[in-house]
Amino acid sequence: MKTSVNQFSTQFEWILNVINVGVHIVNKDGDTVFYNKMMAHIDGLDREQVLGENIFQLYPSLTDESSTLHVALEKGIETIESIQTYVNLKEKKITSINSTYPLYEDGEIIGAVEIAKDITKVMNMYDQIVDLRSQLAETHKKSKFSEGTATYHFSDLIGSSPAFQEAISLAKKAARTHSPVMIYGPTGTGKELIAQSIHNVSAQRNQPFIAQNCAAVPKELMEGLLFGTTKGAFTGAMDRLGIFEQANGGTLFLDELNSLDLGLQAKLLRVLQEGEVRRVGGSKEQKINVKIIAAMNISPDEALERGIIRSDLFFRLNVVTIQMPSLLERKTDIPEIVNHFIQKFNKSFFSDVGGISQKAMQRLFQYSWPGNIRELGHAIELAFNVMDAGEVMIDEHHLPAYLFPSSEKYAASNAQSYHPPLKNKIDLPVVLEEMEREMIINMFEKYNGNISKTAEALTIKRQGLQYKLNKYGIEKVYAAGSKESK
Repeated sequence: MKTSVNQFSTQFEWILNVINVGVHIVNKDGDTVFYNKMMAHIDGLDREQVLGENIFQLYPSLTDESSTLHVALEKGIETIESIQTYVNLKEKKITSINSTYPLYEDGEIIGAVEIAKDITKVMNMYDQIVDLRSQLAETHKKSKFSEGTATYHFSDLIGSSPAFQEAISLAKKAARTHSPVMIYGPTGTGKELIAQSIHNVSAQRNQPFIAQNCAAVPKELMEGLLFGTTKGAFTGAMDRLGIFEQANGGTLFLDELNSLDLGLQAKLLRVLQEGEVRRVGGSKEQKINVKIIAAMNISPDEALERGIIRSDLFFRLNVVTIQMPSLLERKTDIPEIVNHFIQKFNKSFFSDVGGISQKAMQRLFQYSWPGNIRELGHAIELAFNVMDAGEVMIDEHHLPAYLFPSSEKYAASNAQSYHPPLKNKIDLPVVLEEMEREMIINMFEKYNGNISKTAEALTIKRQGLQYKLNKYGIEKVYAAGSKESK
């Protein structure tokens, strides 16, 4: 049985309406002929009021030059992943990343299609962060008393194991010079704490310390965040300092450098070599004097082998290399770290916990800690949450359920030191935690480690899922299991 053209057309329209990006198609006159549900959601308009309308009627803030659809129609020019800020008919300001393509028939342009991804919320947050950082920089300059902006010092770093002390020793030496520093180690090992500590004993200690996670900002916005923007650089762009200018005279910490787009890595290399920065859309070079500390959550060898970091940038930054050991490599530091967290949470919980039992400590030593110190901190925080009033010692049954092999977890939950359980009594928080962990693991595996899809399936926010993945060490375990199965 043959499928008709109309059936194909219907299926195609259905696909365009269920995909997670906006699709807007106009004819050669710029009138709307197709407008999918996601585009309607992005623009905050009804599809019925858009169909047949001209692009300049729909978006009065756009001009012949700023409308990528118009440029595609008039000049046949494709626009790939361009940031566009515009105001719709309801005077709502919207920012999207657009890719726009002319449509041809027999060599003539018959229309254009635009594919858009909404980044309005991200852009608003970006603007707030940039403005706040600019205000802090101005306040710092006008301050009568010079103070740095990093809060951690070497005295705050806990651990006496040889591997950790070697990292601390090298970091202290690196603080004496202006040379770049590369810190690498698994997530949760304290890379930013080391970076702040270096800054606070360096010659730049009274100058700004700016930290930026390179994985936290879309690549389309990252260039402006790094180097600043000039009004008109892209639609909606304002004159703004980049973090290089904000950190001038101080320290710039670039976390998860391996997540930075390769094209931006080339521009970053140029800034480091020339000691000058040019804002996006600008023509003037600005001299900058910044100590660079970069960090990666994978080894340099792996990053170079996978081609996710340019070798020329790596060798420019890799003057001093500090390897942060995982908690698995420094388990002798666990008692000291646990004591630190107990003191910390005693203050925030207004508690008077005196310590941890020997069995509970043994349980901590038996675990591999894929989330490292951050995960250990979450485990102790959970213990404070499930302890009964009057309990002053963390015991096994207070610890997260994922620390126990399945055959032991219920037995451990019943092994209470101060309040012997009644027959058949179970520790409900522990059981619920285990159920939650199992459910997240099942969904995470079902969607092949895709955080966004897993969060949607569980009907929780992506940030909330990320917290739970770190808390339970699921992401690391999943990654290790995927690697072994290949």
